[in-house]
Amino acid sequence: MKFASQHFAILGAGRSGLGAARLARLHGAEVTIFDEGDKAKPVEDFPCVLGQPARDLVVKPGDFDLVIISPGLDEHWPLPKKFTDAGVPLVGETEFAFNLTDMPMAAITGTNGKSTCTELIAALFNGCGMKSIPCGNHGMSLSEVVASGVRHDVLALEISSFQLETIKNFRAKASLWLNFAPDHLDRYPGMPEYFAAKARIFENVTADDVAIVRAGENVSSGQAQRWTFSAYGAEADYTYAGGKFYLHGGEIGSAAGLKLRGKHNMENVLAALMTGRVFGLEFSAMLKAMESYEPPRHRCELVRTLRDREYINDSKATNLHALEACLRSQERPIVLIAGGKDKQLDYTPLRAELKGQVRAMVFIGEIAQQLEQTFGDLLPCKRGKDMAEAVSIATELAQAGDAIILSPGTSSFDMYTGYAQRGDVFRDAVNSLN
Repeated sequence: MKFASQHFAILGAGRSGLGAARLARLHGAEVTIFDEGDKAKPVEDFPCVLGQPARDLVVKPGDFDLVIISPGLDEHWPLPKKFTDAGVPLVGETEFAFNLTDMPMAAITGTNGKSTCTELIAALFNGCGMKSIPCGNHGMSLSEVVASGVRHDVLALEISSFQLETIKNFRAKASLWLNFAPDHLDRYPGMPEYFAAKARIFENVTADDVAIVRAGENVSSGQAQRWTFSAYGAEADYTYAGGKFYLHGGEIGSAAGLKLRGKHNMENVLAALMTGRVFGLEFSAMLKAMESYEPPRHRCELVRTLRDREYINDSKATNLHALEACLRSQERPIVLIAGGKDKQLDYTPLRAELKGQVRAMVFIGEIAQQLEQTFGDLLPCKRGKDMAEAVSIATELAQAGDAIILSPGTSSFDMYTGYAQRGDVFRDAVNSLN
């Protein structure tokens, strides 16, 4: 029992924290879960300190042997600092689980597209006879996977900047950098700090590892072999053009059988193909395996077509880069529904993306008025008090042949529990139209 007679503090009563608690106890540790949230629920079978008692907590030297922090918490926030100021060593949930497994990993980071690419990579491996699971920042936490005792040939691990903040030894056989764009400025002092956190994915790689990097991304990939990809005409090792995939200019397969659409998704396919090659898979088998992959909900998801108007749910676009990618992937004129939580982002660069493509805009949420002021001189703009009204207004503004797209460009927490609920409400509103 690796941690017998030791007492660990687990910060965060969500999925990552619970997974870490189970994994620590599996290895003999006594654990206590702490969460400052008033709405946090006691976790069955684990001692918990929640809400005000957690905020009032006093930690003395020697109380705990280790503190494991969930990715939603910043190690510099008051609760974690109570432990570190008392001399308790701190480790992130992902790093903790990494140190307790030898399963091979493909780690995927980027501002946008991580979840789609992670799912696609897992589907590719499973379709080619190698057992895999999407996990990390998407699906099961890494601690949950390791604690389950189920052996996988390759883990498809989505890893966020929050998780990378606290790594020490973490590295993956294939490390993917999909893209980088402004986001999470409510967590980081500025863009350099956000970039530095994500770039840690390459901190511990060796010459035996592979860095899979989108062409044109100015990030160091450390000692790893660097493979590049592009679906937008940039010079790269792996490319997509005209419905075909290429390696160094030689055709390696077709996109005809895939359900994914849009150049941004073709880059996800390229990244997945490259990951498979790191583990010795053949292109034809990988493309065949990906033909059965269904695109995830809330990411450029076609909800329905009504009177030649397409209604597209892109609720997962929680930043401007994702919104811009959605707009560039469309061929129809657009009536755009956008807005949500104020993340202190600058929306003025989006003006150049709208001209000639977006017919009108409908705004919702906390930043609706701000967006109306930003774009009101450029094209017709209206505000909806809720999603149902926004869909109704967008339908009135649209013409036959248009696409009505929910692509908010920011997070949803001003109105919803998350992007999934926001997308579900949009889908319900669309399906209620006659």
